[in-house]
Amino acid sequence: MALDETARAAQARIWRLTLILVGVLTVLRVVALFVTPLELYPDEAQYWLWSRHLDFGYFSKPPVIAWLIWATTRIGGDAEAWLRIGSPLINAGTALVVSRIATRLFGAERGGRWVGAAAAAVFILMPGIQLSSVLITTDTPLLFFLALMIWACVALPEASPRARIWVAAGMGAALGLAFLSKYAAIYALASLGAHLFLSREARRAWTPAMAVAFFVTLLAVFAPNMIWNYQHHFSTLEHTAANANWKAGKLFNPGELLQFVGSQFGVFGPVPFGVLGGGAVLLAVRKRLAPADVTLLCFALPPLATVAAQAFVSRANANWAGAAYVAGSVLVAAWLLRWEARRWLVGGLALQAVLAAVFLAWVIAPRTAEAMGMANAFKRARGWDQTVQAIIERSREEQALHGGLTAVAVDDRFLYNVAAYYGRDYFGTPAAPPLRMWVHEIAARNQAEAEAPLDAALGRRALIASLEGTYRAKIRQDFAKTSDLQIVRVRLDKKRSRRTDLFIAEGFQPVPRDPKTGLPPDPEPTP
Repeated sequence: MALDETARAAQARIWRLTLILVGVLTVLRVVALFVTPLELYPDEAQYWLWSRHLDFGYFSKPPVIAWLIWATTRIGGDAEAWLRIGSPLINAGTALVVSRIATRLFGAERGGRWVGAAAAAVFILMPGIQLSSVLITTDTPLLFFLALMIWACVALPEASPRARIWVAAGMGAALGLAFLSKYAAIYALASLGAHLFLSREARRAWTPAMAVAFFVTLLAVFAPNMIWNYQHHFSTLEHTAANANWKAGKLFNPGELLQFVGSQFGVFGPVPFGVLGGGAVLLAVRKRLAPADVTLLCFALPPLATVAAQAFVSRANANWAGAAYVAGSVLVAAWLLRWEARRWLVGGLALQAVLAAVFLAWVIAPRTAEAMGMANAFKRARGWDQTVQAIIERSREEQALHGGLTAVAVDDRFLYNVAAYYGRDYFGTPAAPPLRMWVHEIAARNQAEAEAPLDAALGRRALIASLEGTYRAKIRQDFAKTSDLQIVRVRLDKKRSRRTDLFIAEGFQPVPRDPKTGLPPDPEPTP
């Protein structure tokens, strides 16, 4: 009895230390959000736009990201920090769930009393989580709900027969919310299938009634987004397929595969990713995988294998396999403690703590990043407000000096999103012309083009803002007359600036787009 009480006291002390670690990091990240001069990335501005009109789906993403921003901005307003504050808070919650998963699976092993704290530390110090804690991204809620689903999954065998129905339903609800966060949740279905195939214990734990509870709850939670997609011609699913880009370029890209694998050392961390990959191969070859190892590998490997294959046949972004690292964090912590490789564990965490400190310094004072040659990493989060204010100033001048404008039209979705956010006190007011998007191709390729396209009525006399002047010549083809070119340059750092071409365009009459390529004809060379 005394031994049990001592063990419980030790576990309680370790849990308090875990809460302190996660809490301190979260507070620092929240403070960084409120003091950083960095502006929104264009995708963040797009999510804010979605949050103004709540729905069960959007052009390129499911709805949870917009719901989250709606909730936080209702509390604190539309400032950048309040858009983003959900990310560090949710990441903290995910880290604590990761800790509970690790303790449940590996707490009885030798040295296992520290496994929960170690797993939480691996997760919360992961470079990918460091980045996502100062941005608002779809990966953040995805990982939280996946963690809840895995926690329920590992609790299933120990639950009473009656409670298992409710646990299975909870798994379905968590997975449904993960799907509403990001469609990468589909990896979890493959993971569950692989786990049932490989684990006799898992097959014994499930009953037909539990399977019904799981799938009914999953479908009930996810159904509104499926209905939304049906009503909108499956636009979100089409966008997701387009991102895969299987039709472009050559079929096999070993260079892309190597680049993706290399990027995972930066996403998960050098030591953790090396341990995850090396440990999985070593233990599989030696046939020393414990049942808990198999369970977690079933959740870690499908995202990594699938995205690696995607990189090989086309391309892949580094964060696309992020779903692997909830289970991966637990495995790395458990293996290093099992192997008594505490120096590797402490060294890996120390390295990532240093990286976390440096990254927070960059966020709080971007000039430190510039001094260290990393200014390029933040160029898409700088200079937008100044660019938008230049557009607004030109719009006001035109209306004051030369009569009204029928629209302000931009040719880039990034510029549209930030103009909507940083011009939120101007666009939409009675004195301002409407903000619209010039449509480049025969059909809309993003939500701005789909919902706010420039048309003939609004194109009678429009102020055009062309980012970097990329499409300026093609835009001119769509108008009877253009005039008064102004080039605005906004300095981003010592080496880089952002250019925006502003000019007046009258008589919108878009030239026909090619029915095969969807593109407008190339403009004739200027004599």
